[in-house]
Amino acid sequence: MTSVTYRDAGVDIEAGDALVEAIKPLAKATNRAGVMGGLGGFGALFDLKAAGFNDPVLVSTTDGVGTKLKIAIETGIHDFVGIDLVAMCVNDLVVQGAAPLFFLDYFATGALDVEAARRVIAGIAEGCKQAGCALVGGETAEMPGMYAKGDYDLAGFSVGAAERGALLPTNVQPGDAILALPSSGVHSNGFSLVRRIFADAGLSWDSEILRQRAADILMKPTRIYVKPMLEIHKMNLLKAAAHITGGGLPGNLPRALPENCGAKLHGPWAMPEIFSFLAHTAKVAPEEMLRVFNCGVGMALVVSDAAAAMATLREVGEAPFLLGHVTDQPGIVIEGQERLFA
Repeated sequence: MTSVTYRDAGVDIEAGDALVEAIKPLAKATNRAGVMGGLGGFGALFDLKAAGFNDPVLVSTTDGVGTKLKIAIETGIHDFVGIDLVAMCVNDLVVQGAAPLFFLDYFATGALDVEAARRVIAGIAEGCKQAGCALVGGETAEMPGMYAKGDYDLAGFSVGAAERGALLPTNVQPGDAILALPSSGVHSNGFSLVRRIFADAGLSWDSEILRQRAADILMKPTRIYVKPMLEIHKMNLLKAAAHITGGGLPGNLPRALPENCGAKLHGPWAMPEIFSFLAHTAKVAPEEMLRVFNCGVGMALVVSDAAAAMATLREVGEAPFLLGHVTDQPGIVIEGQERLFA
């Protein structure tokens, strides 16, 4: 009787080992104060005291990239979804006043393609460097029969910390200014609608739109806002923040405001052309665009001194703009929204 191996069943242990060796230098390049040990243990250790905290509160997040992964798989552009994965987690940490400390990933596939997986994890390492956090571990799951050939899925997990007295939101009041930090494009939300729009219009990811290949526009990674936001938080200028993901401005901004407050936003504002393209190609109503996409606003910030916050953000390379102000009436009012996608 012929001996059956794990590889015969579809799991290649040697490929998994090769991937671990390939990503060790990527993970090592993300090390920061507080990390204890490296890849290979059963768990990762982190020393909060060594990281400089006195009375810390831990903040944790988990997220994925959604169906943007379908475009990555279909185009072979695997280099940026790892940045997206980190961004979706660490941007949710920093809005609570927390500095990201470490990150773990989960990569699942039917049959491991070592090079594609290495490119994905290289993106994760790059995202961690942008956020100032360490890639301390993860899980690569090879599950034959669960995924079609070439398919993979991603999940990310991050832990951050803030000093107990520095948590956000804090002391938000009517009249406070709301600033916007621009997005790079669609980021990582709404791609099921993007894919439907492209399919209905008979467009491929190689189609030329807006003077570029569609895939190159859509695969721009989610921006990571950690360092500029921590900079203004350190100066006691940041009162609250909202990461604009699924649900858009109407769904996410209220999460950063007291229950008895709302916001009035002043449109139209400048945004990447892809949003007008999507709106006009499928005749998507402004209300639906604003509910599904970030529409050019990757992060909304409630600040105590708009001029000082904008000056500091510009010094660190951001391009903030005044988006609106906090009101004493619950709900989000967006003036001029009918002209946003003209």
